[in-house]
Amino acid sequence: MSDVKMNTERQPSASFISSLKGKLPKDTGIFLVMIGIALIFEGFGWYVRDQSFLMNPNRLVLIILQVAIIGIIAVGVTQVIITTGIDLSSGSVIALAAVVAASLAQTSDSLSPMFPSLVNMPAVVPIVAGIGVGFLCGVVNGVLITKTGIPPFIATLGMMVSARGLAQYYTQGNPISFLSDSFTAIGQGAMPVIIFLVVAVIFHIALKHTRYGKYVYAIGGNMTSAKVSGINVNKYLVIVYTIAGGLSGLAGVVLAARVSSGQSSMGMSYELDAIAATVIGGSSLMGGVGRITGTLIGAAILGLIKSGFTFVGVDAYVQDIIKGIIIVSAVSIDMYRNRKKR
Repeated sequence: MSDVKMNTERQPSASFISSLKGKLPKDTGIFLVMIGIALIFEGFGWYVRDQSFLMNPNRLVLIILQVAIIGIIAVGVTQVIITTGIDLSSGSVIALAAVVAASLAQTSDSLSPMFPSLVNMPAVVPIVAGIGVGFLCGVVNGVLITKTGIPPFIATLGMMVSARGLAQYYTQGNPISFLSDSFTAIGQGAMPVIIFLVVAVIFHIALKHTRYGKYVYAIGGNMTSAKVSGINVNKYLVIVYTIAGGLSGLAGVVLAARVSSGQSSMGMSYELDAIAATVIGGSSLMGGVGRITGTLIGAAILGLIKSGFTFVGVDAYVQDIIKGIIIVSAVSIDMYRNRKKR
């Protein structure tokens, strides 16, 4: 009788917990992890530096700005990963878009403008040019993957090397400076954050409430079934990679405007940060799973970790080691979760 009584007492509590889990937003767990990391660094701040980590406005602004650039790329990378793809070219596309945009945003004050006849151009020209470069790189990635059957890893790896080489050839290794105020305005103050949030909202809606999103998840869930059901898989894969390239181009434009310069070394390892933010945010490398809201939180976690380690005095090389461990751990957890589901 006592055992029966205990079981009947446990059932309501178990059902209550399961119902509570169902009511909570899907990204609640990741959000709580972010809060936990922030509190850990707050504790370390008082212990190591005798000052607050979270209550420093300048540090928080810097974290948000870092998150904005990585976040813009990660929104595109999320959509690629949902389709079981990968994009290793984001960082190099940022560099190429940044130098092209900067070369068209120079003023007549420049000592050696790249295009003397194209100085003092309206800001819209370099912005469109930089984003256009990103779109073009994305189209090439998509076409290579769908038309030749090259795995996404190889196709985007080739673009990573080529785009970086093109950026270096375009600038001959020299920085491009003396950019117009109207162009640099999009990288100053809160503008990068506003741009990131607008991009995140647009693609959150697109993935959740449009046919495009429905097809992207279907392709990632089972590509063969998607083809059988009549979805033009190749068309949507090209669109996904084109969007990812365009967002990398946008990130390059914003980065060039923020630092008032275009350099071929920009965006180094940004693709890894974007992939890490996406995977930490709950996207599965097995495809079919991923949310923009999770990616946003994942990018924030990366920003907190980077700023927190710098704050407590961890060496930059050690930070890279830890970042690599975080990426491998996130992927391992994802693989374990998928095996458990199967």
